[in-house]
Amino acid sequence: MPDTPADHCQPFVLETPVSTSLHFSFASIQSRMDASRPDALELDYTALMMGFLLFLPAPQRIGMVGLGGGSLAKFCFRHLPASRIEVAEINPHVIVLRERFQVPADGERFQVHCADGAHYVQQVQGQLDLLMVDGFDLGGTPPALCSQRFYEDCFDALQEQGVLVLNLHSGHIDYALHLARLRQCFGPQLLRVGLEASGNCIVLACRGAAMSRLRGSLLRRPPGFDEQAWGQLLPAFEQVRAAWLKWQADSDQWKS
Repeated sequence: MPDTPADHCQPFVLETPVSTSLHFSFASIQSRMDASRPDALELDYTALMMGFLLFLPAPQRIGMVGLGGGSLAKFCFRHLPASRIEVAEINPHVIVLRERFQVPADGERFQVHCADGAHYVQQVQGQLDLLMVDGFDLGGTPPALCSQRFYEDCFDALQEQGVLVLNLHSGHIDYALHLARLRQCFGPQLLRVGLEASGNCIVLACRGAAMSRLRGSLLRRPPGFDEQAWGQLLPAFEQVRAAWLKWQADSDQWKS
C-alpha cells in the first residue's frame, strides 16, 4: 500500500522575529531560515554541501533527496540560474510547509515531488549531473537512504562525470559501514569533510574523474554570486579544498 500522511512524522515550526526553523523534535534542528535573507544558508553543513561547485561548477540537472526547509533548493535556484532542480521529499507534512519557508513554486526550472528518495534515484538513471542527499527523519537517516542498493542506485543516477553529495552523521553507529558501502560504488573518488561541533560529515563522491580536477579558480567569487552569498561559501570552500589537498596527497602516496 502507498504511504499516507499518517505514516510520517509531523514536523513543527518555531518562529522568532529573526528566523523560522523546522524541527522533528526539540533535540535537533532540520532547517533554519533567516527572516531578512530567506535564500541564505543558515546551517554550516549546507555551505559545505555546496562544495561540489569546486568540481562541478555548472550542473544542468540537479536532483535532491530531502526538502526540509528548502535551504539548499532555494540557494541553488537563486544562484545557479542555468540549473534545473527537482526535489524528492517523502513526507507530505514537510511539503505542506514549503510556503512558510519561501520555497519557490513549481515551474519549468524547479519541482518538488512527494516521492520516496530511494525510488526517485532508480527512476533517473544516468540523467543527473548532481545528486544531493540530505534525508533525515525523527530517527536520523532512514535505512532506505543508506543501503548498498541505494548507493549503487545513486551511482547509476549520475551522468559520466556526475557528483553525489551526502550529509551523514559521524556519530551514527553504522557510519563506517555507510562509508564502506559508498567506496564499493565510487572507489577512491570520494572526499569527506567534517564538522566536529555538529557531527555532520559531508561526503562528495564522483562517478568519473572529476575529483581529480579541483577548480581552484572558484576560490574567487563566480559571476552568479553576490558578495553576501560568496561570503557564506568561501570558508566552506576552503575546508573542502584543504580536505582535497590531503586526499590528493594520500592518493599520490598510494600510487608511489
